[in-house]
Amino acid sequence: MTSADIKLKRLVAATFTPFTAEGEINLSVIGPYIDYLKEKQGVDSIFVNGTTGESMSLSVAERKTLAEEWCQKAKGKMDQVIVHVGCLSLKDSQELAHHAKQIGADGIAVIAPSFFKPTTSDALKKFLGEVSSAAPNVPFYYYHMPATTGVNVLARDVLEGIEELIPSFSGLKFSGSDLMDFGLCVSYIQSHCSALYGIDEQLLAALPFGAHGAVGSTYNYLGYHVNKLLTAFEKGDLFEARKIQVLSNTLLLLLLEQCLTPCRSIIVVLF
Repeated sequence: MTSADIKLKRLVAATFTPFTAEGEINLSVIGPYIDYLKEKQGVDSIFVNGTTGESMSLSVAERKTLAEEWCQKAKGKMDQVIVHVGCLSLKDSQELAHHAKQIGADGIAVIAPSFFKPTTSDALKKFLGEVSSAAPNVPFYYYHMPATTGVNVLARDVLEGIEELIPSFSGLKFSGSDLMDFGLCVSYIQSHCSALYGIDEQLLAALPFGAHGAVGSTYNYLGYHVNKLLTAFEKGDLFEARKIQVLSNTLLLLLLEQCLTPCRSIIVVLF
């Protein structure tokens, strides 16, 4: 069974890129990082070189090096490694997509270019299609994040007819607050595709619309608890699911207010 046959679901950690004190990428952290996610957080898939990974601030060479290390260290441990390959440059995106195929990534994701922005869904789909052509057999995910990219194209319009343009289309990461648009995306995609929600603070709200899972930064350190949220929702225990969502959001507010990094003491107090 290949990654194309496995539906991406439940929690996917959007990984941080580790750096040295000198600002160089720190590959030595990645192996232990993967073990921590698997053993302590119960997270079985990762989304690398995305927004959390600061990909747009990295060179193409750095992104290749990181993607290769994540894929190599995750082999036999993680179910899937999705490599984000979106860039402002189409050629750079294609180069990264081809590289992801070469190193055995389980999927690629592409965000809309955010400087010279596509203004229509057709223009955006053409860009996505050109990127996917560099890795035509690799599962492809559209990364929808309008608040950051400034590309105000409805995701459901992007998905309309996308499998004719991108046969390897496997789903989307929806990092937007428009749940009506998200719900329609879920109804539009084929059964083998994944609708993954990308705003951690609103995960519970997205689940009744049919989210198959979620991609987010907080699952790096709250994955254990958010897995309990998913289980509670599946069992119909909305009281418990709401409790976990509120506690998770309370932690995020504390971190923002105090400019703290996630630490065990805060998490233990809340949970």
